[in-house]
Amino acid sequence: MSEDVSYEIVCASPLGIELEKNDCEALAKIISTHTLSDGEVLFKEGKIDDSLHVIIDGHLAVTRNTGGGEHITLHILKPGNFAGEMGFVDGKEHSATLRAVGETEVFSLKRQNLEALVESNPNLIYQVMRAIIRAVHSNLLRMNQQFVEMNNYITKEHGRY
Repeated sequence: MSEDVSYEIVCASPLGIELEKNDCEALAKIISTHTLSDGEVLFKEGKIDDSLHVIIDGHLAVTRNTGGGEHITLHILKPGNFAGEMGFVDGKEHSATLRAVGETEVFSLKRQNLEALVESNPNLIYQVMRAIIRAVHSNLLRMNQQFVEMNNYITKEHGRY
């Protein structure tokens, strides 16, 4: 992939939307892109991965093991969504498996590559972390809303059932 394409992909993503051109260029130099085939796993539940992934095209199914070897789909990620942001930040095990639904293209940023820019470009680091926090906050809001809806359904309160 050419540098120009990577630059455009980064700038158009939620990771780069607020970045200046030179920051997008710096970030584009440390990302990699790859294509997942249908059903291919990006990462598995319980595994540690130090990468932040951004979906360029396609979809990823977020699944959890139910304990009996079966997986339930919790959510479908679409272009522009982040994947692995919590593991990227805290280095802990992933809480779900992400699997491509159809051919899916992602770009990935390794934590150590971003950390290498701390001294030379602290504002870039700040902006990237803000973008990650926004994504995590959005996920939390969505999950809270789903919890309230599920609770209302179970208790048959505050809704049409």
